[in-house]
Amino acid sequence: MTEPKLHFSRSEYDARLARTRAEMERRGLDLLIVTDPSNMNWLTGYDGWSFYVHQCVIVGPDGPPVWFGRGQDGNGARRTCWMGEAGIIGYPDHYVQSTERHPMDYLSAQLTDQGLGRGRIGVEMDNYWFTAAAFASLQRNLPDARFEDATALVNWQRAVKSEAELTYMRQAGRIVERMQQRIFDKVEPGIRKCDLVAEIYDASLRYDADLGYGGDYAAIVPLLPSGPDAGAPHLTWDDQPMKSGEGTFFEVAGVVHHYHCPLSRTVFLGKPTQTFLDAETAVLEGMEAGLEVAKAGNTCEDIAHAFFRVLKRHGIEKDNRTGYPIGLSYPPDWGERTMSLRPGDKTVLEENMTFHFMTGLWMDDWGFEITESIRIGANGPECLSNVPRKLVVKDG
Repeated sequence: MTEPKLHFSRSEYDARLARTRAEMERRGLDLLIVTDPSNMNWLTGYDGWSFYVHQCVIVGPDGPPVWFGRGQDGNGARRTCWMGEAGIIGYPDHYVQSTERHPMDYLSAQLTDQGLGRGRIGVEMDNYWFTAAAFASLQRNLPDARFEDATALVNWQRAVKSEAELTYMRQAGRIVERMQQRIFDKVEPGIRKCDLVAEIYDASLRYDADLGYGGDYAAIVPLLPSGPDAGAPHLTWDDQPMKSGEGTFFEVAGVVHHYHCPLSRTVFLGKPTQTFLDAETAVLEGMEAGLEVAKAGNTCEDIAHAFFRVLKRHGIEKDNRTGYPIGLSYPPDWGERTMSLRPGDKTVLEENMTFHFMTGLWMDDWGFEITESIRIGANGPECLSNVPRKLVVKDG
């Protein structure tokens, strides 16, 4: 049998499982059904582009977790999960996208046969990969179970990163440095955005002999709106040429083994307007204020308050959060969906938590982003990449 390719030690997986079970016990859960692919990977190592069909990891009160998914993806589980053959259940292909039967019908039968179809079962009610039909199937087929919302139960266990996880995030930081340098080297009036994105992808993925590794795909595609379009934070690209006299922010991420290091910089082609120069001054001053309080013992809202106070002093209003936790992620989001850097979030920062300090400004007819991915330290943050923190100006 082929040995699985694991990116962490068995002891680390054991510790993750123990933390998850401790939280299950605290909530009185007998069983946990995990459908978020990031959480599935974190618990078992499973890695495959199979999240377009129903799949999950089952965590019971003892023993290894169990991977459940499409039968043909079982070979992927055997090559990436640590549990071995006994921890893999594949369902027949006639359950895939069927109007007559649902994969959760099959899972329910498996749980019932193993005596696990009763008691309090946690499910991730609010995520992208657990559908209303999946929940209805479980309710219909497990009448003796009581279902509890366990959204983000595992996500919260991932909040403090191990040294091995931080190693991958720092490596991702080296890749995003390379990506931002490629942007600066190639961007100019006339280059088509699709061609520029091809360069960004090349820099993000290609093996680097000096680094000793290549990159992985990001959970979000490159975002690079220009001019008035930059007032919308999540536009992607088209095949039109870049123009002189416009600002463009580039929000991209380096990724290693699905561990992300996002980073944004804004490029202005030609002489920047006073609006952009003023935005640069305010954002950089505010970022410094936020970074000063980004340390263990303070709270998420302390960072937000420090940043927003500076913006207000410069006459700028930002009505959205200014950051979120990052780490291991699959499409469509590289955030961990737990904390937020915003007023009202009193979550206490712990050493080795990691965040994207998202200081972006999106106004009616322009946008501006200079961001950092940070690790919370005992006395201050570590920036996970090293890219000059400034408005990038290039002759137009």
